[in-house]
Amino acid sequence: MTTTIQYADVEIGTELPAQTFPVTRATLVQYAGASGDFNPIHWNEKFAVEVGLPDVIAHGMFTMAEAIRVVTDWVGDPAAVVEYGVRFTKPVIVPNDDKGAEIEVSGKVAAKLDDGRVRVDLTAMSAGQKVLGMSRAVVQLAQ
Repeated sequence: MTTTIQYADVEIGTELPAQTFPVTRATLVQYAGASGDFNPIHWNEKFAVEVGLPDVIAHGMFTMAEAIRVVTDWVGDPAAVVEYGVRFTKPVIVPNDDKGAEIEVSGKVAAKLDDGRVRVDLTAMSAGQKVLGMSRAVVQLAQ
C-alpha cells in the first residue's frame, strides 16, 4: 500500500476534497461496454420511459464507482479501500444533451477503527437529490 496519509494525523470529521463527476449518454455507453451491462434503461430513452422511468438513468454500479473516487483520490491508493457499500436511493437521470448530469460527492471521516483503519461516509447527490444512501468505505491508512 502506498498511502501517505497517517492514521494519527486524521481526526473524526476530517473532510475529504469534494468532487463533481459529469455523466453523459456517451459515458453510459462507454460504461456499458466496459461492464457488459447493456440494459436499455441506460441508453434508450424510449425504453426507459416505457418502463416508468423519467429518462435514461446511470448504472448504479457506475454511480457507486464514481463516488468511491473521492476516497481513492484522497488516500492515493485504491487498494487501501478494504470495504465499501452503498444503498441505491435515487437514480441519476441523464438527459440527452451536451451537459448530461452531474454526480456531486463529498466525504468525511466518521470513525477511527482499530489497526489504522477509518470509516469514511460519503454523500452523493445529483440534481439536488441524494442518489446513494449508507455510502461507507473502510480505509486502511499508514501507521
